[in-house]
Amino acid sequence: MSARHDMDVERELWNTYAESTKRDVLDGEPVFRWTQYAGHGPGVELLGEPRSALEVGCGTGRAVALLAQRGVRAVGVDLSPAMVDRVAGRWRHTGARFVCGGVLDHLRDCAETYDAIYSIFGAVWFTDPVRLLPLIAKRLNPGGVLVFSHPPAIPGAYGPQGMYKGGFAGKAMFTYRYSYTPRKWLGLLGRSGFGQAEAEVLDAPEAGHIGTLVVRATVG
Repeated sequence: MSARHDMDVERELWNTYAESTKRDVLDGEPVFRWTQYAGHGPGVELLGEPRSALEVGCGTGRAVALLAQRGVRAVGVDLSPAMVDRVAGRWRHTGARFVCGGVLDHLRDCAETYDAIYSIFGAVWFTDPVRLLPLIAKRLNPGGVLVFSHPPAIPGAYGPQGMYKGGFAGKAMFTYRYSYTPRKWLGLLGRSGFGQAEAEVLDAPEAGHIGTLVVRATVG
């Protein structure tokens, strides 16, 4: 199966997700949080004080909009044309900019650099880090930071994992996610041009619930 075919399948998958996103999610105010729990964990301060920032796999664009409201040159890239069309209109008044495209193609072809690149349950979770992380390092300004979050790996289920979306009947829509231990992420970052890095799993606010892996790394 060709890479282009895989991209088309993923685009359809994320378009389906975009079309199922409830209107009240976009009607809410801009918000920036790394975990899946409202009012929990660190916030935008993990990015430092960037003048420019890029979110890879920006989804609803609410984090991009918040940064733009604070005067940051904020850009979001997402594979879904349906999602980008929705969020570009919703957050136009904030000055945020949204680009439709695959994250690898965008990072490879764009000429812009950023003080911060980040992903909140986004493209870093769904893209081969061996290909993605070196491209991110090249698009960061000296001293720039990469921060990303996603659910921690299920114990014993590490590495790339295929997953179907939208049920198990009808047209097959699939993607891949990349789940690693904090130690493995640190090794991947070190080999991709990053210097200081830290990774930890934040416990959920309620015992027994799923935590959140948060990773932060800087380039020299």
